[in-house]
Parts: sequence; C-alpha cells; structure tokens
Amino acid sequence: MNRGDSRKHLDRETVEALLADLPPAPTDRGTVRTLVARGPEEARSTPASVALTVEGAFPGDRWSAAKDPERRQQITVMEEPVGLRIANGQPMTLFGDNLVVDLDLGSANLPVGSVLRVGGATVEVTDKAHTGCKKYGERFGTDALAAISTPERKPRRLRGIHVRVVTPGDVAVGDAIEVLRRGPA
Repeated sequence: MNRGDSRKHLDRETVEALLADLPPAPTDRGTVRTLVARGPEEARSTPASVALTVEGAFPGDRWSAAKDPERRQQITVMEEPVGLRIANGQPMTLFGDNLVVDLDLGSANLPVGSVLRVGGATVEVTDKAHTGCKKYGERFGTDALAAISTPERKPRRLRGIHVRVVTPGDVAVGDAIEVLRRGPA
C-alpha cells in the first residue's frame, strides 16, 4: 500500500491555517479536474474520460470488482482545493477519489438526494458518509485527518461524498459538474 510521504505530512496548526484560507467553491456549477480509477493493490490510473454506468459505475475502479458492491458508495468525489492543501505536493491520486472537482460538496449545498450532471452522466448524492480512515491518516498524517474530522467541519464534507450513477454517460476531465436538483435537507 502506498502510505504517502510522511515528510509531506503537515502539522495540525498548518492544516488548520490552510483550511481556514480555503476560497469559496462554486455552488451550482464546477469542473471535473481529475478522474481516478483505483485498481488492485492501490494502483491508480487517470483516464482522460470514462463512461459511467449504473451497473459498473466507474470503469477500471475496484468498486465494481467487489464481491457485493454497495450502490451507495459507487463513486467517490472530493473538492480539488481541499485535496491540494492536504496533499502538500503529493499526487492527488493518492486520495483515491474517482472524481476530483471544484464544487462545494458540503451538506448545506448538496443535501443527500441532490442530483448532479457530470459530463453526460447523472449522479445522486447518497447517505453513505465518506470519512477519513486509517489509510488517510497514513497517507496525509493524523493531524490532517483530525483537522478535517472536527464536528464543526463534518457538514463541509472536506473528505468528500459518495454518489451513485442514475443515468449513464461519458465524463471527461474539463467537463462541467452542475447541480440539477438539491435533495431534501
């Protein structure tokens, strides 16, 4: 497993300052910045485009190879500006999120049930929490994990969100990601 570069781990005070300085993300329409497929044994690929499907979700991603994949966690999404600060020069692929975007993923902007158009596909925000885990702490440091996980930051969903594919379609780096409908709060 790729544990990241511990020399790049930021201390809590630095992470706090970087998160406090985050510019506001777009709320209605953003851009897909990176696509990432998580392969076996932590391998990562960054295709220029993919065809999202209801059954297989993100082609080449290990989710579809799972014995009993849960639709509530088909695809993971994270905000690029958050990731860039936490990664501190490490590759964004290390996070393992399928879609890296510049859109506000907070629960106030995208309540569960919100529907988004991503390129030619439609996805729905699920109720499956996307929280930092042991791997996150190993890759980016326990201070980073603690900073994104505070009770006051949880609604911001700084670790990201899970979505499920509603309507299949092609998605490419540079495509728009836009809110079609916000779900119930």
